[in-house]
Amino acid sequence: MRELKSKYDILKQQIYIIIYGSNTFAGRLFDLILLGVILLSVLLVMLESVEQLDAKYHSFIIISEWIITIFFTIEYFLRIISNKKPLNYIFSFYGIVDFISILPMYLSFIIPGSRMLSVIRALRLLRLFGILNLVHFTGQESQLKLAIKASRTKIIVFVYFVLIVSILLGAIMYVVEGKESGFTSIPVSIYWCIVTLTTVGYGDIAPVTTLGQIIASCIMIMGYGIIAVPTGIVTAEFASAKKNQINNSKKRICPSCTSIVYNEESKFCHLCGQKLSND
Repeated sequence: MRELKSKYDILKQQIYIIIYGSNTFAGRLFDLILLGVILLSVLLVMLESVEQLDAKYHSFIIISEWIITIFFTIEYFLRIISNKKPLNYIFSFYGIVDFISILPMYLSFIIPGSRMLSVIRALRLLRLFGILNLVHFTGQESQLKLAIKASRTKIIVFVYFVLIVSILLGAIMYVVEGKESGFTSIPVSIYWCIVTLTTVGYGDIAPVTTLGQIIASCIMIMGYGIIAVPTGIVTAEFASAKKNQINNSKKRICPSCTSIVYNEESKFCHLCGQKLSND
C-alpha cells in the first residue's frame, strides 16, 4: 500500500517543481523573475560605484540591495529544503555561486565595502541556458568544456614554456638596458617582457638602446604567434571532438545486444546473429 504524502512533503515537491523546473508555467515564471532580480542586483552594485548617484540615492540603493539579498537567501534555503539530496546542490557549481552571492551584504557588517563583491551575482546569469532550454547551446558548451579539458596539458606545457622564455628574455633586457632605462630589476624586466609578449604594451617601461629595441621588436613579433597557439590547441581539440561525435553517430548499433558493428557491409551481428537493417 502506498504511503500518503504529508502536506509538508507535498509542499516541498511543489517548491521543487517551481524552483528547479522550467517546464511548468510557474517554474518558468519564477526563473524569469529570478533573472530579472539578478540583473537588477548587478545594476544596483554598478550604480553604487558612481559617486554622484550613490550620494543622491544611497539609502534607496542600500534598501534595495538588502531586499534582494533577503530574496536570494530565502531562495537558497528553499533550494536546500526542497532538494532530496541537498548536499549535491550545496557543493555544486550553482550552489556555491548562490551561497557566495548572498555573503557580501552580510559581510558588510564586518568588512566595510564588501558589498561591492555582490557583483559576483552576475555568475547566476549562467542559469539562462537552462531556463530558456537552449539545448543547442548547452550541447556546444559541453563540447567546449571537453575540448578545454582535453587540451589543458598542452596549454600548461605551452604556458610553462612561455614563462621560461619570459624569464630568459627579461634577464637579457635587464643586462642590455640597465637601471637607467627603467629596467630596475630582473622581475621588473620579466614584467615588461610579459606585457610586450602579450602585445598589451602599457608603455610604462621602454627600451632606449638599439640592441634593446631590436630584442623588443623580436618579442613583439613572437607575441603574435604565441597568442594564436592556445586558441589553435583548443580549436583542434574541439574539431576532433566534433569529428568523433559525427563518427559515433554513424556507427551501426545492433538492436538486440546493442553492440557496435564496425563493418558497414555486415548483414548480421557478429555477437548475437541478429539481422541488421540497412539504415
